[in-house]
Amino acid sequence: MAFSRVVAACAERKELWQDPDFPATQTSVFYHQTPPFTFSWRRPKDLVQNPVFIREDSPHFDIVHGKLGDRWFVSCLGCLHLTKGLFYRVVPADQDFEAESGYCGVFRFRVWWCGEWREVLVDDRLPTVNGKLVFVHSQSSAQFWPALLEKAYAKLHGSYEALKYGTSLDGLSDFTGGIAESVSLRADPTTCGRLLAKLLDLTSLVTAVVTNHSSKAPSEKLANGIVLGINYRIYCIEKVESYSGEQVTLVRVRTPLGTTAEYLGAWGRVSPEWDTVPPREKERLNLKYMADGEFWMAYSDFVRTFSQLEVIHLDGETSRDEPSLRHKTPWISRVYQGAWQRGVTAGGCRNNPDTFHINPQLHLILSEMEEVVISLNQHSVMEPKVVGFTAYPLSKNGLDSISKAFFKKHKSLVNSQYTNSRQVCERVQLEQGGYILLPTTFEPGQESAFTLRVFSSKPLKLKLVDSPSALVQPAVIKARGSVDAKSLQQYEAVFLQVADEHRTVNAFELHELLEACLPNDYIKSCASLDICRQVILALDSSTTGRLRFSDFKDLMVSLKFWQNAFKTHTKERTGILKAERLRDALEDVGFQLSTEVVSTLVLRYMRKDGTLRFGDYVSAILHLSVAFNIFEKRDPLQNGSVKFTLGEAPAETAET
Repeated sequence: MAFSRVVAACAERKELWQDPDFPATQTSVFYHQTPPFTFSWRRPKDLVQNPVFIREDSPHFDIVHGKLGDRWFVSCLGCLHLTKGLFYRVVPADQDFEAESGYCGVFRFRVWWCGEWREVLVDDRLPTVNGKLVFVHSQSSAQFWPALLEKAYAKLHGSYEALKYGTSLDGLSDFTGGIAESVSLRADPTTCGRLLAKLLDLTSLVTAVVTNHSSKAPSEKLANGIVLGINYRIYCIEKVESYSGEQVTLVRVRTPLGTTAEYLGAWGRVSPEWDTVPPREKERLNLKYMADGEFWMAYSDFVRTFSQLEVIHLDGETSRDEPSLRHKTPWISRVYQGAWQRGVTAGGCRNNPDTFHINPQLHLILSEMEEVVISLNQHSVMEPKVVGFTAYPLSKNGLDSISKAFFKKHKSLVNSQYTNSRQVCERVQLEQGGYILLPTTFEPGQESAFTLRVFSSKPLKLKLVDSPSALVQPAVIKARGSVDAKSLQQYEAVFLQVADEHRTVNAFELHELLEACLPNDYIKSCASLDICRQVILALDSSTTGRLRFSDFKDLMVSLKFWQNAFKTHTKERTGILKAERLRDALEDVGFQLSTEVVSTLVLRYMRKDGTLRFGDYVSAILHLSVAFNIFEKRDPLQNGSVKFTLGEAPAETAET
């Protein structure tokens, strides 16, 4: 429901909004676990005398996580607090608790969710215990945007409880629209230093965090003042020269927690090391005008202190909103949004060589050698799948060589980790040229939508590899006079017994005829009345709704041809075709089909167990034959498109 409609409806009824999709009940808080206490839902005006949505003049970030323990969420809000341009994209400032401004108990937020910016509406009833907010809240300034944003985020996840299992990488991505990357600082400090310098020149939000793997309390500080589990934003790396000519590499860092979480070691705000630096160097580094919570530290201490970088890469359009990124080189991004559909594009990982090739195939082209960042984001939030991606280099023949056999013969170049995280990200150095990139679930047959993004500082292209639908050869085979005459002659007597005086049969008579002529149940699965009606539509050239014996002979020859193709793809279980093989089986009889068409056919014919029978296969062939015949009749000049009037469309649809 749109925000404006909610406001108008509440104003008309003169009542405060109650969100029907995220009710004020215990299950909205704890879904699986039993709540440790009973919650009372209160609106901000019931908690404080003068609630404020955003307090612009608040100098300190005073947000605490409360009893849920989602400290990572508070850390994300801290990063958002330090990037005001991005903050107001997520938290629209034109909202408050004043009746004169149209307050009606509804607030809106924008979150990057499942590949798009989504507006989330929540009412302002918040869970409390003993009259106090129990989850994320502002400690002293009585501003309510943190608690309401947490509620909006909990609504997307299905409950507050789900936020206990979130991560700062997911949160930072959701609140900025970027792709998240984690880089270990301690594996190779020298390489990390070069990477850090590169990232700081691009439109990336670079943060550093000390992960807490011990049993210490999560709020505990290190001896040097750095707080565990909080993202510190990195602004730049500079070399400073002392009076003695010695050069030291420094990193400029800022914490949203202000001076209470600043670094207390060498080169900190009041460190004696600054006495060894000439005034001109201090002035160059703007030492006198550092913001609250901002400090310098030596790079050597930086890599010893922080565990990892958590980086959010933003494309050029998104980064324009943030002033601190406007002078940076923008990332060039390419995006593909798709889905894994059972029987169509859900082929599983490389461990499944028979179905791996049906996964979405993306053609990546790089203009020059470049380090790219590839991110796969699955849209299954409540029941996440194990996902990842694989890439193969392409030869000069390019896409012409791509087939099922290609993936069995060639080694992959890039293999991401497979995880049930919402996002999988890999940084890869690639040569100039083309690559085929396959996002997959680990197991075949698992369904989910996904967004795949590739970021590069150099030009690149990304497009889906798909076949245009085309009739390579007619699927209906004509009976050859002398070759097929003998084998087909046995059917003539039976045909004439059920035929009319003109020696033709209709769908009902054809049904009776096939029941008598087809040899076994396996083949007789295509002798249903519905399929007989389709046969009439496909083979009746006289438009009388009846078939001659010559048409019947064509049908019997075609059935034999289709049966042989069907058998080729059903070697494991006779008479049962896995839906993933339908596309290849239809290609064997003459149809080159796009993924969209295959998807429609699978939705129409696939059974509960993910398979098709011979009758389903025959029905699909007949449907396609009629559809291509109609198209070819209406497109004699082969323009590749046809037009239907509203009156013609139902008739043509009935035929197919």
